[in-house]
Amino acid sequence: MKSAIPSVNLNHYIKGSRNEQLSFIDAVGSAFSEIGFVALKGHFLDDILTKHLYTSVKDFFALPEAIKLQYEIEGMAGQRGYTSFGRETAKGSKIADLKEFWHFGQYHDPDGIYPPNCSVSELDSFNNYGELAFKALENTGLHLLRAIAEHLDLPANYFDQWVIGGNSILRPIHYP
Repeated sequence: MKSAIPSVNLNHYIKGSRNEQLSFIDAVGSAFSEIGFVALKGHFLDDILTKHLYTSVKDFFALPEAIKLQYEIEGMAGQRGYTSFGRETAKGSKIADLKEFWHFGQYHDPDGIYPPNCSVSELDSFNNYGELAFKALENTGLHLLRAIAEHLDLPANYFDQWVIGGNSILRPIHYP
């Protein structure tokens, strides 16, 4: 078994020659089969978006508790919006986790099967960068799954039906 996590560049799959694509497919398939991880370059979550996202997430968690609690939706089990400190416990545990978090969910939901996302009226940047990051990560994952499908000798779009409009979340977590 290899000890180093392989580094791959998604642009080789998206924009590369067929030989570069095949090399990427082989590297990703081997890495996930043998190690379970890759270090990914060339993804859609660029450094500028990451910086803005982190800033807006810090700004959200710095809001007064009374404001954050306005975005905690009862009956949702934390699937959208805010979940306050100590509300969640790990499966099988009686001790609450020492964190608070937010869930961004699917934005492409033409059938309306998922709960809508909440918008924080105090921080437009939080809403905007959260949506951009969600979509960037979803797009990155879609392309990785296409490469994995090809590695498995399936059509490249085999997993698309579960990703496009799927029930993914982006969960910024704060440990106060």
